[in-house]
Amino acid sequence: MKLIALVGSLRRESVNLKLALTMQERYRGKFELEIANIGMLPFFDQDGEDNPPESVQKLSEQVAAADGVLILTPEYNWSVPGVLKNALDWLSRGEKVLIGKPVLAAGASPGMYGTLRGQLHLREILSSPGIQAVMLPPAGNEIAVAQAPQKFGEGGARLTDDRTLTHIDVVVDRFLELIKKR
Repeated sequence: MKLIALVGSLRRESVNLKLALTMQERYRGKFELEIANIGMLPFFDQDGEDNPPESVQKLSEQVAAADGVLILTPEYNWSVPGVLKNALDWLSRGEKVLIGKPVLAAGASPGMYGTLRGQLHLREILSSPGIQAVMLPPAGNEIAVAQAPQKFGEGGARLTDDRTLTHIDVVVDRFLELIKKR
């Protein structure tokens, strides 16, 4: 099974990128996870949607070829970052490769609530007419790593908090079952 990750933070030391890398390593026996580079996309411009730039075409092809999508997002001002919204805007045009695609939202943040408010906005975006992604119901399936810096191991390279990892294991297994049913 092949999944693609969209990481909504461009920071080199992003805890969301570290979460994606943790998942890539932890679940390598269950699926292959490719991490897309959404930072290279130009700003969405409706004038270019019929002839999108090569970087947009590549991302669209990667998403189309994947069995599912992981979106790992920080929370900026109680919403998703512009770089992630930009990628989703591009993916909602042309071939509309997210329609019917299983998507799992996750996020990590230094705050007390993780990225719950940002993920609420993300769910609204993912249900829009040009996207219509398929998601697990929110209750019990949120991956919102709160107080993230304390939950990553020595050097902060990977998530090491056992309780959080156990919860993620359960949600990922549910997501993989959702994919298999499609």
